Amino acid sequence: MSTFDDRENAFENKYAHDAEMQFKVEARRNKLLGLWAAALMGKDGEDADAYAKEVVKADFEEAGDEDVFRKVAGDLGHRASEETIRAQMTALMIEAKGQLL
Repeated sequence: MSTFDDRENAFENKYAHDAEMQFKVEARRNKLLGLWAAALMGKDGEDADAYAKEVVKADFEEAGDEDVFRKVAGDLGHRASEETIRAQMTALMIEAKGQLL
């Protein structure tokens, strides 16, 4: 195998690893967001965990974060503003990265 092939394989492996890590970070962020939203709705224990799973599943509807935002914003209603939810999503993304890395 040539040096070029080695480098190509290394880049492909790094890309696959980075994509997998990004998926895991986003899933963790969505779970944390779901738990945060569940607490605002007065849910705890198994109900909070079930709601967090619903939020994680909502991310599979379309690419990007808007599907998750719509789910949480729709469920929270007047309990949290758009700015509050988006700020929480940003903060929890940082926390999720820290937890996984």
